[in-house]
Order: sequence, then structure tokens, then C-alpha cells
Amino acid sequence: MTATPTKQEYRLQNLSCASCAAKFEKNVKAIPEVQDAQVNFGASKIMVIGNIDVDQLEEAGAFDGIKVSQSTVRTIEKSTPFYRKTENILAGISLLFIVLGYVFGAMRSETEPLTIGMFIIAILVGGIGIFKTGFRNLARFEFDMKTLMTIAVIGAAIIGEWEEAAVVVFLFAVSEALEAYSMDKARHSIRQLMDIAPPTATIKRAHGEHFHEMELPTEEIEIGDILIVKPGQKIAMDGIVVSGLSAVNQAAITGESIPVSKTIDDEVFAGTLNEEGALEVRVTKRVEDTTISKIIHLVEEAQAEKAPSQQFVDRFAKYYTPAIMIVALLVAVIPPLFIGDWQHWIYQGLAVLVVGCPCALVVSTPVAIVTAIGNAARQGVLIKGGIHLEQLGHIEAIAFDKTGTLTKGQPAVTDIFTSQNMSKDYVLQLVAAVEKQSQHPLAKAILQALHDENLTELIPTDFQSVTGKGAYATVDGQIIYVGSLKWIATLTTVDEMIKEQVEKLQQQGKTVVAAVSNNQFIGMIGIADQLRQESKEVLNKLNGLKVKHKVMLTGDAKPTAQAIATSLNMTDVRASLLPAEKLMAIKDLRAQYGAVAMVGDGVNDAPALASADVGIAMGGAGTDAALETADIALMGDDLTKLPYTIGLSRKTLRIIKENIIFALALKLVALLLVIPGWLTLWIAIFADMGATLLVVFNSLRLIKTKKW
Repeated sequence: MTATPTKQEYRLQNLSCASCAAKFEKNVKAIPEVQDAQVNFGASKIMVIGNIDVDQLEEAGAFDGIKVSQSTVRTIEKSTPFYRKTENILAGISLLFIVLGYVFGAMRSETEPLTIGMFIIAILVGGIGIFKTGFRNLARFEFDMKTLMTIAVIGAAIIGEWEEAAVVVFLFAVSEALEAYSMDKARHSIRQLMDIAPPTATIKRAHGEHFHEMELPTEEIEIGDILIVKPGQKIAMDGIVVSGLSAVNQAAITGESIPVSKTIDDEVFAGTLNEEGALEVRVTKRVEDTTISKIIHLVEEAQAEKAPSQQFVDRFAKYYTPAIMIVALLVAVIPPLFIGDWQHWIYQGLAVLVVGCPCALVVSTPVAIVTAIGNAARQGVLIKGGIHLEQLGHIEAIAFDKTGTLTKGQPAVTDIFTSQNMSKDYVLQLVAAVEKQSQHPLAKAILQALHDENLTELIPTDFQSVTGKGAYATVDGQIIYVGSLKWIATLTTVDEMIKEQVEKLQQQGKTVVAAVSNNQFIGMIGIADQLRQESKEVLNKLNGLKVKHKVMLTGDAKPTAQAIATSLNMTDVRASLLPAEKLMAIKDLRAQYGAVAMVGDGVNDAPALASADVGIAMGGAGTDAALETADIALMGDDLTKLPYTIGLSRKTLRIIKENIIFALALKLVALLLVIPGWLTLWIAIFADMGATLLVVFNSLRLIKTKKW
């Protein structure tokens, strides 16, 4: 009976280049037991559907010395130092023999057997990896950059250009080493994420009637265990504080370095730093389900997803290499048929092969995408794929949910008005005493205002709630009624001046709670959702980024929404919208402006987020829904990350375009040198290596992007 194919993930070491990754994937797919396979070059991983073992995978990757291991939460690719890598050591030995060849050539003759022998040794030592792959590819009629190099070096040796063949081998090895180094640098951001959470933790676990402390690997810690976190230690698991008070630096998750106060019942995340007091934390998630683990998994998935520009480059490179081989053959054969000098034109054809290597073109997009996504993750922004990164760069309009996005989503007391010579503090105390027993959403704002003013809580008795209207209770010897003005007006006379003041507050988007004592109006409290301090600055930055249109979509009433919009200088406000109507609004915006992004909380706005070209969720660190629903999640509740993310995406698009132009332009210039017959192997390899270096270092500029 045939076993059911399983889906497994493996980590890879020594995956040196993008074309090697593509070839490894092709080899794995060719294994009979494999149904499907996908290599994630950026994360150095492969996903395989099929019943195979590590040995079979390593055999498929033998051409590049690829090592395979089971993927686990704590398995991290160990980076071998540059100077200890076998291929780099061989390149160094090759350089030594090239230098000896030049020395003997200068002392004796370039045609001296000893001189030629030095260059031959340099070719064999430095090119052993190239030739192994190149000959294997030739036998299978597969053509990649190592195939081109193998043909070029052998051809140069046949026509007696030993010196140049040796130099080409060495410089190609240097080019490959630099490409591997650049990808290692780009992957470093993911390794940093994996190192954030400690591998072990001290826990307190019940044994009978007693608790025992023990240090365990995080994989063995169970939900319900109590973590003991001392000052200066990192928190190892997600959980809820059950004892202690401290300030926790959550920069690893949210990108915000200002410590956040944590006390009993507050949520904490694995990988965050406990800066002050001791904490005891009840574990709520297994290590593989922590927020940081999900971020790592989603970032690696994002790096595996090919952006549109990368898909284009891959399709182009598929036809580019065979085309270059045909051009090289024509250059080597056609001119000498008419003007003779076969050796010169064969040499020119070999140079065309070298200059035609697609190295720079192949890495032009993935290095930039991997670097940008890794940078964003370190800044507290989770981008779930290169396609979303590129789409964000084309955004023409952004729709914002109001509550929790442009505002804090936390109502607060803004105004207190009194009559009958009562002080504002006393009115607040009376209203708060009634609201203390209420389940109304605005009660929390009133009680918070009482605490902010350090006022004494009064004790209510005989509390009664009146559904849809308000509540009343006996406080300080008085019967206090608290509720809407419409209800209060049925209990006492409300003069026109008070009604005008209420209308004015409502026009400002505020909710009014009125109060009556012994049938006399005593005051009212204005409550409103608080505008984020950074909202106006963010909208101004979006103007600077040439985002054409900003619109507010909200389920709130028109006056409330308009008041917020006016304070932000937003002209397009669409209020009283149901979720389905928000979805239609996004479709209208797409028809009018083209690419549209939606910024919301990832829960109530799920349909609109899904409909937008790019869905962006706020506060992803606290909600699994935001991580799952959105294309991009701002892990901290920080709107300032929005212009940074848009700026990063546009810079990435610009760099990818520059990379493709650099790669093709340098090669085109070198190929044009064929016309006067000036192209040499030296120029060819420098054009190829120069293009690769330009592309790599241009992409690595994205590492430094932090603000916008």
C-alpha cells in the first residue's frame, strides 16, 4: 500500500545563487516520489510534497554542495565565515597560481611550459565547481551561467588563451562569492528575528501542592506554565502577566522602542525585553504559535512568493541564455567566413558567452525584495509577499477606517459643563458613581477621567438601568439620573442655551451625557474618540509621497465623521457605512483612481481589506486576525509606519528598475564592442562581475531605510 504523500519543510545550507535554487527545485521535482516542490531562496528553505528523505534531497543538490536538514523552530542556518568557505579558499589558491604565472611569464616567456602550467593549475583549482556543474549540464543539454562559463574557458584554452581563461575562472568565482555574500547579508534580518526569543526559560510548574522552578527549552514549555522573568531578561513565550509590574520594550515585535508598562492581566510577547521589575507570566501559546514565530513564518513565506518583476525577469532569463549562445555562435562563425581570422572571431564569440551570463539579471529582483521585506520586519511592519510590496508602490488612493486607525478607538472626556453652581469635579464624581455600575461603552471614559483627575469615587446605592435611555442611582444623598439629553428632557426642563450647547458638541462629533439631581439639570459631559496625535502628520507625509487621494470610510454618523475629517483636512468622508458598503466604496475608488490601499483594524474591515489592492491592518501584534487577513500588518499600533512602508516599497521598485537597467546596459555596451572586434574576455568578465556588483550593492541600500 502506497503511503500518503506528506508536506515537509527543510532548511538548506550552501544555496549559493538564484539559478542554483531554480535548478535544485527542478532536480527535486524530477524525483519520482515527489509530487511538488518549491524552493524559498530568500529563506534558504524548500517545501516538498512527497515521501522522500534528506539523502535524496542532498543528492539532488550535490551539484552545488547543498546540505539539507529538517526545519524546526530552532533550526537556524549557520553562516560559515567568508574566508573558510571551500570555494573561496580554492579561488584564493587559483589567484596564487595566476600571480605565479605572471611572474614566470615576466621572467621567462608567456609560452614557457612552466608559465602555462601555472595558469592550467589556476583554471583547474578555481574552476572545479564550475566545470562539474557545466559538464553535467552539457550532457543534459541544460544551459545556465556555469554552462556558458565552462564553454568559454575550455574554448579559450583550446585557442591558447591560457592567461585569460585563468583570470575568467578567478573573477567568476569572485562574482559568485559576492552574490552569495549579498544574499547572506539579506537573509541576516530573518536570522535576527529567529534569535529574538530565548531558546530556554525558567518556569514555575505545579507538582502536587507545591511549585518547582526549572529551566526548560521553549519547545517543552506547555500552555498554562508560569514563566519567571527577571529584570533585563527577554520574555520567552507569549502570555498574560499574573504577577508583577514592569516596563517591557516591545521593539522586536512592534518596532516601537519606548517601553510599555505591563501589569496583571496585560498581554506580553515572546522576544520582548523586560526592563525593570520581575514578572510572572502564564503561557498562552506553544512556542510554534507565538507572535514572533508567526511573523518569521509569514516573512519567509513572503520571501518565497515571487513579485511580478521577478516573474518577468525569470521568464526573460529563460530565453536570454539560449539567445546569447546563438549570438556567440554567429559571432564566432559568420565574420571569419567572409574576412577570415578564425581565432580572433572564436575568441570574440567566447567573450560574448561570458558577457551573456545572466547573473546580474537573475539577482536584480530577489536581493532587493528579500532585503526590503527583512528591513520592514525589523521596523515592525510585516509585508506578506513581494507582490504586495510592489503593489503598494503603485498606490494612488488610500482609504482609512476611522475608529482605531485615524483615532485611538478609545473614547475620552473632552468637555464638562455645569449649572447650579456645582463644580466640574463634583459633577464628574456624581456621574461617575452612576456609570460605575453601568455597562455602557462610554462609562469607561468617564471613570478614566475621574482617575486622571485623582478624584475620590463616590458610592452609589439603589442603582437602576433604563435600557436605551440611561441609568440612575442614589449618590451622596441625591437621586442622580444620567443619560441622553432626550431622556433627561422628560425628567426636567432643559433651557434653550443648554440645547444649543449640546447641538454644538454633537456637530463636533462628540457624544453628550447629561445629568439631573432631584429633578434639576446639573450638567453634561462631552465624550469623543481621541484623534491620534500622528494622524495629521501621516496624512501630510502621504501628500509628500504623491498619494493622490485619501478617504475616510466609517460606520459612524456623518457629524462625528465630518468633525474628525475637518480636523485632518480630509475632504472625502463616507459615513454610516455597513461592512458591505465599505466593500462597495473600495470598488468605486478602484474604478476612479486605480490602485487602492485600505487601512483598518483587520477584523471589522476584513471585506474591504480583502477587496483593496493592498490591505493594511493596524496593531497586528495583538490580533491573529490582522496577521491572517491583511497583506501588510503594522505590528505596533503606530500609523507613522504607513508612510515608511509606502516609501520603502517605492524605493524598492526604483532599485529593481535600476538593477535591471544596470544589468542589461553594461552587457549591451560590452556586446557592442564586438562590432569593432574590441571585446576581450577581460572586458567580458568585468562587465558581468561589474553588473552583478552594481545590482547587489544597489539592493543592499534598502537595509538602511528606516524612516520616511
